Amino acid sequence: MITASIGLPPCFCISEYIYTKSSPLKPFNFHSRSLHTSHVPIVQPVKPSQCHPKMSAKHFINDPTLLVNSALQSLTLTNPSVALDPENKIIYKRPSNEPSQVSIISGGGSGHEPSFGAFVGRGLLSAAVAGTIFASPSAEQVRKAITSRVDTDKGVLVTVMNYTGDILNFGMAVEKAKAAGLKVEMVVVGDDVGVGREKGGKVGRRGIAGTVLVHKISGALAAQGRSLEEVYHVAKLTAANIVSVGASLEHVHVPGRAVQDPKSAESLQADEVEIGMGIHNEAGSGRAKVKLPELVSTMLSQLLDQNDKDRAFLNVNSNEVVLLVNNLGGVSVLELGGITTEVVKQLGSWGIQPVRILSGTYMTSLNGLGFSISLLNVVNTDIGGPSMIELLDYPCEATGWSAPIQKTTWELKNTATREDTTGSDQSIKPSGLKADANTFSNTLASGLRAIVAAEPEVTRYDTVVGDGDCGIGLKRGAEAVLKHLKEKPATGDVVVDVANIVTVVEKEMDGTSGALFAIFLNALVHSLRVLSPGDASPQVWAGALKQSCDALSRYTPARPGDRTLVDALYPFVEVLGKTGDLKKAAEASKKAAEDTKGMAPSLGRAVYVGGTGFEQVPDPGAWGLASFFLGLAGIKPDEEGWEAI
Repeated sequence: MITASIGLPPCFCISEYIYTKSSPLKPFNFHSRSLHTSHVPIVQPVKPSQCHPKMSAKHFINDPTLLVNSALQSLTLTNPSVALDPENKIIYKRPSNEPSQVSIISGGGSGHEPSFGAFVGRGLLSAAVAGTIFASPSAEQVRKAITSRVDTDKGVLVTVMNYTGDILNFGMAVEKAKAAGLKVEMVVVGDDVGVGREKGGKVGRRGIAGTVLVHKISGALAAQGRSLEEVYHVAKLTAANIVSVGASLEHVHVPGRAVQDPKSAESLQADEVEIGMGIHNEAGSGRAKVKLPELVSTMLSQLLDQNDKDRAFLNVNSNEVVLLVNNLGGVSVLELGGITTEVVKQLGSWGIQPVRILSGTYMTSLNGLGFSISLLNVVNTDIGGPSMIELLDYPCEATGWSAPIQKTTWELKNTATREDTTGSDQSIKPSGLKADANTFSNTLASGLRAIVAAEPEVTRYDTVVGDGDCGIGLKRGAEAVLKHLKEKPATGDVVVDVANIVTVVEKEMDGTSGALFAIFLNALVHSLRVLSPGDASPQVWAGALKQSCDALSRYTPARPGDRTLVDALYPFVEVLGKTGDLKKAAEASKKAAEDTKGMAPSLGRAVYVGGTGFEQVPDPGAWGLASFFLGLAGIKPDEEGWEAI
């Protein structure tokens, strides 16, 4: 009696095949899209008493903090060439006598192992920055990695997946590094086709397992001594030629969190599969009750069908194609082999014979009971060689990749570490751009007090269209800056004074809004320094604010009309630039914030909350920012029109 359970839910099994002389099992025909009907597995439910619905919520380590920290520590035990900065959760290559090269940094939330820490090593990543489970690392962690945990003399390439938190926090760190004079480039990878153009909107495609191919190819090129410009070009080219899609039989349980009710709408039924599921439990394009061949057929269609205009992101038409079949963490090695065979077989019907097939665990979703398929359309790198395939084959030494650690590395017994803290407490160089210190402090304090006063209103709005934390976050940041102004009075050099405030904002304000404000203010510091020395006139402020808006636009797709804080920001900057009148600019911001009432959201949590709440209240972030501008202008709450909503 032979049993199998390839690609089916944990409480289902493939019906038993009985091998007899009269009906022996026949081998698969790998040139056929289908199997003989007598050998098609029949799904049969197992008795409820045989199911273990709570098994996925059982862990050996239930403390998420201990789990992440100990897992990072293990990487230094299995690869002696890497070290751990435990405070910042950075895995980095130990200093050595090897020739200097472009450094490559990546990272993201924990829970995707071996991505990203286990890809640190010779010929691959120079460093990886880890957040908590499924949460982006902070900008400060990333900044530390860029400035003091890798070599910077040849430049640094930062590779990040397309998720808002990752883009904002890694982007903020990149901007800070550039402002400090470092040569840094950033590549954003969005390879997922599980969510089409219509649903993805401005957010775009998510980054999933295809990202590791970008890491491997760019890492190999950097190891060969090529320039930052070349490594950046090839990384972008590789990212643009990858498509991926995933599927899973169940959502995963995050250690330390409450167990999800199996009867909830979010839970998959025992005979369902989520097609297009992301790597953070996100929903995909839909659910279906299908067997493995039908599932793979659907996934390949989403990757390859050029008639599907919602998902035809890439025409896979190269003579050389690389296939990556990735385990999301909970699929057995045996079953992943069966899945890989099915994928390769069906690719043949599309006329694709992969020149390289990678099958294994490269990017997980904890112990996700699923897999993903990635296809790399190999193209000319346009740098005079090496080719993408040669770079993929180039030897590397990282535990997350298939190449073993070399004998010489073990025998070297390198114990060197990086302990440099350069940049953490550096004083800010005066710019010579002057403003009256008392006026600066009083005006800013007036705006900050207006934010504190508006907190109940902003919180009420955010409770309707979000998660209710916007007002509290703004208030916390405002109170922290007010405290800073009392303890460290303004100097009269606006670059120094704004830069000191940026540090407070970065520390006290978290979440997406905190990252947005921090990126904007860091860009403002840079813009003001460019315009120095002289007097900080309204025109100078307007010019610097305009440049900061441009910098912010590189890290968020938000534009006026998307119902975000940007709706209140742009009119303020525009009117201030035209008139030099702070009061008129603040009034323009207020009107724009009021106009967000009834505006359908395009970005942010309000998109997922749904309902008609957006018709009842303005955008909380826009209203909070407008309140700040009104406070700057000295407009009091009791003046007519202040509480028009």
